[in-house]
Amino acid sequence: MTFREAVAIFRGHREPRFHIIEHRRRWFALSGFVILLSLVGLFVRGLNLSIDFEGGSQITYEDRSGVTADQVRGTLSQAPYRLGDSEVQVVGGNEISIRTRSLTELTDTERTSLIDTLAKQAGVSPDDVSRTDVGPTWGGEISRKALQGLIVVLLAITLYISMRFEWKMAIGAQVAMVHDVVITAGIYALVGREVTPATVIAILTILGFSLYDTVVIYDKIKENTESPVMLARDTYAGVVNHSLNQVFMRSVNTSLVVLLPILSLLLFGGDTLKDFAFAMMVGVITGAYSSIFVAAPLLSVLKEREPRYQQIRQRTAAREVAGRPVRSVAATELEPGANGEEAVVPAAVAGAAATRTTARTTQASRPHPKSKKKPPAKRKRR
Repeated sequence: MTFREAVAIFRGHREPRFHIIEHRRRWFALSGFVILLSLVGLFVRGLNLSIDFEGGSQITYEDRSGVTADQVRGTLSQAPYRLGDSEVQVVGGNEISIRTRSLTELTDTERTSLIDTLAKQAGVSPDDVSRTDVGPTWGGEISRKALQGLIVVLLAITLYISMRFEWKMAIGAQVAMVHDVVITAGIYALVGREVTPATVIAILTILGFSLYDTVVIYDKIKENTESPVMLARDTYAGVVNHSLNQVFMRSVNTSLVVLLPILSLLLFGGDTLKDFAFAMMVGVITGAYSSIFVAAPLLSVLKEREPRYQQIRQRTAAREVAGRPVRSVAATELEPGANGEEAVVPAAVAGAAATRTTARTTQASRPHPKSKKKPPAKRKRR
């Protein structure tokens, strides 16, 4: 593909001719490899859950004396606190963030002593130390609600796709959405980002974007596969591949437009917005990929097991064995456009036009019945 052709495809002046369904095993293998890495991240490294899910205490305060994370950790490990397993981070160079077990396990005197010691070490007032306590019961409730919300969304989407299209398309959409959630969560585990309630909101939003792309593609596939003319010229997989090429740039351009504001949040937003934007960025990319390279190829595999489409494939294979070329519905002929550019004309339209032209030429070459000249009458002799 030349640069000029790539620009024409990007701008919608030409239709791409990618062999997506033909190479479906490559896409399945790629998705399987990424999912395997994600599962390794989830089960080996684990998710970095915030205190909203695990419960505990979050302490943040300004550092005015240049204290290090090791010095703060040493203070926490002293008796009677014994909080040496706490996670201490220096954020932005002048802010201390401590995530530890719930301070409710300490007495009131011990909590007050700990806050005073940390404030004195950082050179600030104890009133400047911010503390948030979340109990383990509340954290478990948040986790349970998040899981329930995810299950309800998946079931609702399955019901919608089954009613709007068919159950085999619902299976493809479900696999694509689970694919997106697993990869997004796995990448979160691999990079060690903190999972907050904003991350859960981002994942639910991701499912909406993934479903949007999948519905657009399925609608085009349903429209084309219900055409007897298209199925007469190609197999179900060929028609699906042609449909994907028709909506390919629409899906890609939609995802690119969504990624622009997400990148701005990721680069210039705060910590909470950055976590949300990172999950959205990963989800939008995987959603665009799964709609084209997972949901549609999986649908093609399921549908071609039906007797009707098996007969179409056998008939197509028989024509190929007989030496008669099988023209795909994606085959096109080019003719000059209005601005001197090449315009794409479907082969079926071009063939029909050629047939009409031949018929008109043949008809014009035949003499009209009424136009036959009568032989001159013989003169009678007088």
